[in-house]
Amino acid sequence: MVLQAEEGVLTTSSPRVLVATAVPAERDAVAQAFSGAGTKAGAGTGLEGLTEIRLPGAAVCRAAAGWDLLAAGVGPARAAASAAAALTAAALDGTPYDLVVSAGIGGGFAPHAPVGSLVVADAITVADLGAETADGFLAVTELGFGTVTHRTPESLVRVASAATGARTGPILTVSTVTGTAARADALRARHPGALAEGMEGFGIAEAAAAHGVPVLEIRAISNPVGPRDRAAWRIGDALTALTAAFGNLAPVLESWNAHDAHDAHDR
Repeated sequence: MVLQAEEGVLTTSSPRVLVATAVPAERDAVAQAFSGAGTKAGAGTGLEGLTEIRLPGAAVCRAAAGWDLLAAGVGPARAAASAAAALTAAALDGTPYDLVVSAGIGGGFAPHAPVGSLVVADAITVADLGAETADGFLAVTELGFGTVTHRTPESLVRVASAATGARTGPILTVSTVTGTAARADALRARHPGALAEGMEGFGIAEAAAAHGVPVLEIRAISNPVGPRDRAAWRIGDALTALTAAFGNLAPVLESWNAHDAHDAHDR
């Protein structure tokens, strides 16, 4: 909920939310949660209730008042660029976003994030930005540069987890999907407590941080992190879980106070 001044009177309005996914299938799964919201269907979107809005460098689909959905692209660089374009366009238009949500499916670390479950990040960490050395991996911060983790406001993590039943913990962002047991073990050793991996969260968080906007990451688990076995993936089930998650999450975020984001911090 956002406080606004109108003719000297404080009024409330729904927060402006940007939901950024990697691919259209994830965006459409989120959009299903807003089905029948009463907005006009957009040409070419193929989904009732969406209006497509073309922006320089990105195209968003408006699903409900204050909610824009963006298929940002695969990988942290493309996702960051697309999210930054949408955030900048909104700011220049005088309608900045109050919250950015990175959403999609991802791999889960067993046994804490089984296939079909939901996870919400309390920390969004880039796992492979750094340097390989004879003594092991060095994160970019150990080299004296940049940031490796963005943290979600604690109040937002609490309400998102309570609404969706999601487990909370770190979600890793990788540029290469893990496909071996050895890499899965290495990630666990470097990031104890990590629940899942995806490819866009950190890039979206970087764009949000540049605009001073809080960020949330939520993922539905489609496969275990480890040896690559496409036969074991449950992408359809994960997308269904993502739709259900946003059906429960959207009403809660409508009343979340963005001013509570003061408890967020980066490191």
